[in-house]
Amino acid sequence: MTTPNDKALLRKSAFAARKLAHTELGPAPEAATARLLAEIGPVEGAIIAAYMPIRTEIDPRPAMARLGQKNRLCLPVIMAKDAALLFREWAYDGPLITGEFGAEMPPEGASLIPDIVIVPLVGFDDHGQRLGYGGGFYDRSLEGLRAAKPNLRAIGFAYSAQRFGGLPVEPTDQPLDVVVTESGLHHAALA
Repeated sequence: MTTPNDKALLRKSAFAARKLAHTELGPAPEAATARLLAEIGPVEGAIIAAYMPIRTEIDPRPAMARLGQKNRLCLPVIMAKDAALLFREWAYDGPLITGEFGAEMPPEGASLIPDIVIVPLVGFDDHGQRLGYGGGFYDRSLEGLRAAKPNLRAIGFAYSAQRFGGLPVEPTDQPLDVVVTESGLHHAALA
Protein backbone atom coordinates (compact mmCIF):
# COMPACT_ATOMS: atom_id res chain seq x y z
CA MET A 1 0.00 0.00 0.00
CA THR A 2 1.28 3.44 -0.88
CA THR A 3 1.72 5.92 1.89
CA PRO A 4 2.40 9.64 1.69
CA ASN A 5 5.71 8.86 3.41
CA ASP A 6 6.74 6.53 0.52
CA LYS A 7 6.35 9.36 -1.97
CA ALA A 8 7.99 11.90 0.36
CA LEU A 9 11.11 9.73 0.58
CA LEU A 10 11.19 9.26 -3.18
CA ARG A 11 10.81 13.01 -3.69
CA LYS A 12 13.97 13.69 -1.67
CA SER A 13 15.95 11.34 -3.87
CA ALA A 14 14.37 12.69 -7.06
CA PHE A 15 15.01 16.33 -6.11
CA ALA A 16 18.68 15.53 -5.49
CA ALA A 17 19.00 13.72 -8.83
CA ARG A 18 17.23 16.56 -10.66
CA LYS A 19 19.43 19.19 -9.03
CA LEU A 20 22.59 17.33 -10.04
CA ALA A 21 21.36 16.90 -13.64
CA HIS A 22 20.36 20.57 -13.79
CA THR A 23 23.86 21.56 -12.65
CA GLU A 24 25.65 19.18 -15.04
CA LEU A 25 23.45 19.56 -18.15
CA GLY A 26 22.03 23.05 -17.72
CA PRO A 27 18.43 24.17 -17.52
CA ALA A 28 17.51 23.40 -21.15
CA PRO A 29 19.66 20.68 -22.74
CA GLU A 30 19.45 20.98 -26.54
CA ALA A 31 18.93 17.22 -26.92
CA ALA A 32 15.89 17.34 -24.62
CA THR A 33 14.39 20.28 -26.50
CA ALA A 34 14.95 18.57 -29.86
CA ARG A 35 13.35 15.34 -28.61
CA LEU A 36 10.37 17.22 -27.18
CA LEU A 37 9.77 19.02 -30.48
CA ALA A 38 10.12 15.75 -32.41
CA GLU A 39 7.68 13.96 -30.08
CA ILE A 40 5.08 16.70 -30.47
CA GLY A 41 5.66 16.73 -34.21
CA PRO A 42 4.88 19.41 -36.78
CA VAL A 43 1.61 20.61 -35.28
CA GLU A 44 -0.26 23.70 -36.35
CA GLY A 45 -3.30 25.26 -34.73
CA ALA A 46 -3.05 23.14 -31.57
CA ILE A 47 -3.48 24.38 -28.03
CA ILE A 48 -0.33 23.47 -26.11
CA ALA A 49 0.03 23.86 -22.35
CA ALA A 50 3.49 24.06 -20.85
CA TYR A 51 4.92 25.52 -17.66
CA MET A 52 7.38 28.13 -16.52
CA PRO A 53 10.20 26.27 -14.76
CA ILE A 54 10.75 26.65 -11.04
CA ARG A 55 13.73 25.52 -9.00
CA THR A 56 15.65 22.94 -11.03
CA GLU A 57 12.89 21.85 -13.43
CA ILE A 58 14.02 21.28 -17.00
CA ASP A 59 13.15 24.36 -19.04
CA PRO A 60 10.54 23.99 -21.83
CA ARG A 61 10.81 27.62 -22.98
CA PRO A 62 13.10 26.92 -25.99
CA ALA A 63 10.50 24.43 -27.28
CA MET A 64 7.65 26.79 -26.43
CA ALA A 65 9.27 29.56 -28.50
CA ARG A 66 9.13 27.29 -31.56
CA LEU A 67 5.71 25.80 -30.80
CA GLY A 68 4.20 29.23 -30.20
CA GLN A 69 4.86 30.25 -33.80
CA LYS A 70 2.02 28.11 -35.19
CA ASN A 71 0.02 27.11 -32.10
CA ARG A 72 -1.73 28.67 -29.13
CA LEU A 73 0.17 28.41 -25.86
CA CYS A 74 -1.20 28.36 -22.35
CA LEU A 75 0.26 28.13 -18.86
CA PRO A 76 -1.16 26.63 -15.66
CA VAL A 77 -2.74 28.81 -13.01
CA ILE A 78 -3.48 27.53 -9.52
CA MET A 79 -6.97 28.72 -8.64
CA ALA A 80 -7.40 26.96 -5.28
CA LYS A 81 -5.88 24.15 -3.21
CA ASP A 82 -7.62 20.85 -4.15
CA ALA A 83 -8.80 22.25 -7.51
CA ALA A 84 -7.75 21.47 -11.05
CA LEU A 85 -5.44 23.91 -12.80
CA LEU A 86 -6.79 26.57 -15.11
CA PHE A 87 -4.82 26.87 -18.35
CA ARG A 88 -4.58 30.53 -19.33
CA GLU A 89 -3.61 31.60 -22.84
CA TRP A 90 -0.18 33.18 -23.12
CA ALA A 91 1.69 34.65 -26.07
CA TYR A 92 5.37 33.70 -25.90
CA ASP A 93 7.26 36.52 -24.17
CA GLY A 94 3.97 37.98 -22.96
CA PRO A 95 3.68 39.46 -19.46
CA LEU A 96 3.88 37.18 -16.43
CA ILE A 97 3.24 37.56 -12.73
CA THR A 98 4.42 35.38 -9.87
CA GLY A 99 1.73 33.04 -8.56
CA GLU A 100 1.56 30.16 -6.09
CA PHE A 101 4.82 28.33 -5.31
CA GLY A 102 6.77 31.01 -7.19
CA ALA A 103 5.52 29.85 -10.60
CA GLU A 104 5.08 32.54 -13.21
CA MET A 105 1.73 32.79 -14.94
CA PRO A 106 -0.10 35.14 -17.28
CA PRO A 107 -1.95 37.90 -15.42
CA GLU A 108 -4.90 37.56 -17.79
CA GLY A 109 -5.98 35.61 -20.85
CA ALA A 110 -8.61 33.20 -22.08
CA SER A 111 -9.05 29.89 -20.31
CA LEU A 112 -8.19 27.13 -22.79
CA ILE A 113 -8.53 23.36 -22.92
CA PRO A 114 -5.21 22.10 -24.28
CA ASP A 115 -4.68 19.36 -26.84
CA ILE A 116 -1.17 18.69 -25.53
CA VAL A 117 0.11 19.23 -21.99
CA ILE A 118 3.86 19.39 -21.31
CA VAL A 119 4.01 18.32 -17.67
CA PRO A 120 6.74 19.11 -15.14
CA LEU A 121 7.67 16.39 -12.66
CA VAL A 122 9.91 15.36 -9.83
CA GLY A 123 10.29 11.71 -10.89
CA PHE A 124 8.90 9.20 -13.39
CA ASP A 125 8.93 5.51 -14.23
CA ASP A 126 8.55 3.35 -17.33
CA HIS A 127 4.85 2.79 -16.67
CA GLY A 128 4.03 6.44 -17.33
CA GLN A 129 3.68 7.23 -13.65
CA ARG A 130 4.71 10.67 -12.48
CA LEU A 131 5.91 11.79 -9.09
CA GLY A 132 4.89 15.41 -8.59
CA TYR A 133 5.18 17.84 -5.72
CA GLY A 134 2.31 16.24 -3.81
CA GLY A 135 -0.49 18.76 -4.33
CA GLY A 136 -2.36 16.66 -6.91
CA PHE A 137 -2.87 19.62 -9.27
CA TYR A 138 -1.79 17.83 -12.43
CA ASP A 139 -3.59 14.59 -11.51
CA ARG A 140 -6.90 16.44 -11.06
CA SER A 141 -6.26 18.49 -14.19
CA LEU A 142 -5.35 15.57 -16.45
CA GLU A 143 -8.39 13.63 -15.28
CA GLY A 144 -10.71 16.51 -16.21
CA LEU A 145 -8.90 17.31 -19.46
CA ARG A 146 -9.04 13.68 -20.59
CA ALA A 147 -12.79 13.66 -19.98
CA ALA A 148 -13.12 16.81 -22.12
CA LYS A 149 -10.60 15.73 -24.79
CA PRO A 150 -10.08 11.96 -24.96
CA ASN A 151 -7.16 12.43 -27.40
CA LEU A 152 -5.27 14.71 -25.02
CA ARG A 153 -1.52 14.01 -24.97
CA ALA A 154 0.23 14.32 -21.61
CA ILE A 155 3.98 14.59 -22.16
CA GLY A 156 6.32 14.63 -19.19
CA PHE A 157 9.52 16.65 -19.58
CA ALA A 158 12.45 15.76 -17.35
CA TYR A 159 16.09 14.84 -16.99
CA SER A 160 16.85 11.13 -17.41
CA ALA A 161 18.28 11.16 -13.87
CA GLN A 162 14.71 11.54 -12.58
CA ARG A 163 13.77 8.04 -13.77
CA PHE A 164 12.86 5.40 -11.19
CA GLY A 165 12.35 1.67 -11.67
CA GLY A 166 8.82 1.92 -10.35
CA LEU A 167 6.79 4.44 -8.41
CA PRO A 168 4.03 3.85 -5.87
CA VAL A 169 0.64 4.43 -7.48
CA GLU A 170 -2.50 5.78 -5.88
CA PRO A 171 -5.98 5.59 -7.45
CA THR A 172 -5.96 9.33 -8.22
CA ASP A 173 -2.61 9.26 -10.07
CA GLN A 174 -2.88 10.07 -13.77
CA PRO A 175 -0.26 8.43 -16.02
CA LEU A 176 1.63 10.26 -18.73
CA ASP A 177 1.66 9.12 -22.36
CA VAL A 178 5.40 9.62 -22.68
CA VAL A 179 8.28 11.26 -20.83
CA VAL A 180 10.88 13.11 -22.87
CA THR A 181 14.43 13.47 -21.55
CA GLU A 182 17.80 14.49 -22.93
CA SER A 183 18.68 10.83 -23.47
CA GLY A 184 15.47 9.57 -25.08
CA LEU A 185 11.77 8.88 -24.92
CA HIS A 186 10.10 6.79 -22.25
CA HIS A 187 6.72 5.63 -23.55
CA ALA A 188 4.31 4.31 -20.95
CA ALA A 189 4.57 0.52 -20.82
CA LEU A 190 1.24 -1.26 -20.93
CA ALA A 191 0.46 -2.86 -17.59
